[in-house]
Amino acid sequence: MNSLFSRRQRQAIRLAASFVSPYRWQVAGALLALVVTAGITLSIGQGIKMMVDQGFMTQSAALLERSIGFFMLLILGLAVGTFMRFYLVSWIGERVVADLRRQVFDHLVELHPGFYESNRSSEIQSRLTADTTLLQSVIGSSLSMFLRNALMVIGGIVLLFITNPKLTSIVVVALPLILAPILMFGRRVRTLSRESQDRIADVGSYVAEALGQIKTVQAYNHQQQDKARFAQTAEQAFDTARKRILQRSWLITLVIVLVLGAVAVMLWVGGMDVINGTISSGELAAFVFYALIVGMAFGTLSEVIGELQRAAGAAERIGELLAARNEITAPSEGCLRLPPRVTGHLALEGVSFAYASRPERNALDNLTLTVEAGETVALVGPSGAGKSTLFDLLLRFYDPQQGRILVDHVPINQLDPRDLRRCFAQVAQSPALFIGSVEDNIRYGNPDATFEQVEAAARIAHAHEFILEMADGYQTRLGEGGIGLSGGQRQRLAIARALLVDAPILLLDEATSALDAQSEYLIQQALPDLMKGRTTLVIAHRLATVQNADRIAVIDQGRLVAIGTHAQLIAGNPLYARLAALQFNAGKDTVG
Repeated sequence: MNSLFSRRQRQAIRLAASFVSPYRWQVAGALLALVVTAGITLSIGQGIKMMVDQGFMTQSAALLERSIGFFMLLILGLAVGTFMRFYLVSWIGERVVADLRRQVFDHLVELHPGFYESNRSSEIQSRLTADTTLLQSVIGSSLSMFLRNALMVIGGIVLLFITNPKLTSIVVVALPLILAPILMFGRRVRTLSRESQDRIADVGSYVAEALGQIKTVQAYNHQQQDKARFAQTAEQAFDTARKRILQRSWLITLVIVLVLGAVAVMLWVGGMDVINGTISSGELAAFVFYALIVGMAFGTLSEVIGELQRAAGAAERIGELLAARNEITAPSEGCLRLPPRVTGHLALEGVSFAYASRPERNALDNLTLTVEAGETVALVGPSGAGKSTLFDLLLRFYDPQQGRILVDHVPINQLDPRDLRRCFAQVAQSPALFIGSVEDNIRYGNPDATFEQVEAAARIAHAHEFILEMADGYQTRLGEGGIGLSGGQRQRLAIARALLVDAPILLLDEATSALDAQSEYLIQQALPDLMKGRTTLVIAHRLATVQNADRIAVIDQGRLVAIGTHAQLIAGNPLYARLAALQFNAGKDTVG
């Protein structure tokens, strides 16, 4: 087995075995049924011997009937055993893959966002679907076939020796010739199977990317280029699969030639022995049956081993996901707890942070900022200044390389991330909405909220009216990303969701700059209720938000360059004054 599978693949197989082990009784039942059916199949050879020697050769009707009756009992037992084996093995395959998918998803959904910067979500999706489906096929079918045919080979060879040792020696001599190509081609199939799964993942990734951005694709008339690129990706997948199929085809062909060639030689020798009266016709018939059983079992094993190697590659890929380490976790020792409701005091002390994909440039550089409980602070600065990064660090999607962040004077890296994030509500620039009803989306952060609370939040967010105009009101199903809703409607649903969470700290990436005047007016009406009594950090895009803030923090190239009121910064900070001047002179309400 070690020669068939690499160390990493053996680890992957052990991973799959760990998912099977909780169902040991079902496995035991399946193995029992498998042994019984294999035994019955091998016993059919004795039934054939009885029919030939006691039925046909004696020309006795009674003996023929008895041998036929024995043969029918074997067939009935085989049918019942096969039913049990097929049902239990298929059940185990489906159950294990359902457990595996759940565990992989549970692990993935907890991983830090940085993991998804270096791993394509579409490839992960392929691993979670295509690879687990392959495992289901193997656990629910191929593995059973492997075990059954392995038993048939072992049992068949034993019965061959019992029936006729001389003829069996021919089969035994052929075994090394059969095993050699299995080992030689098996290694090639294993490597190509992993490559094939990777190419399939590439196909899935390209489909998800192109169809997920279909409006952009069609707006730029990019269909032909995408068709050409997809065709190239699909051809690469086909070419890898073709190489894998070619190796497996050679493997199967060689096994058939060698096995049936050995059977042909054995038939010639056995036929001469029957002619010479050394053995009976029934013995030869039984021997031919066992030889064919062993030969077909070897042929099936050569096919199934290819499937098992593909499954080992799939399990290896899934194992890589499960082995991915979450870099944002609660401390193993000395984990602190926040009170049920924090005051909302925030402090960033000398925080420096660079993304792993851009380590040479700090997104935040020695930034120090204190926000008092209940205070509203607007963050202003050019695009790429680090404002959104600051939000990500507050939510502890990443940890800074230097400095520390405190909530109510408690360092956030000493907290459980769940305990920290319950203190925040976020309204993003492009609100994330999910497939489900309007009510489900508003209740997203507070699953236990009543419908009355959902409706009250929607009213405050000025979303109630447009929700009632929808086909099924609050039960209207939204498409992926809230497709079909305007930007203002999505934003108001996000505000209602944040209201329902009722967190003491609000992170507001105000996305009113791209909205029409009516939507902007309604959202501006909803914001005071949302911000009331909460510590609020606002990435400012509208002058009204900046002017209403208690303080304005000007950030440039990751550094805090000034902080004060609108009037103070106009007078004392050139960058803020320039941004404000550009805004006024252009007649637009855009600050950063």
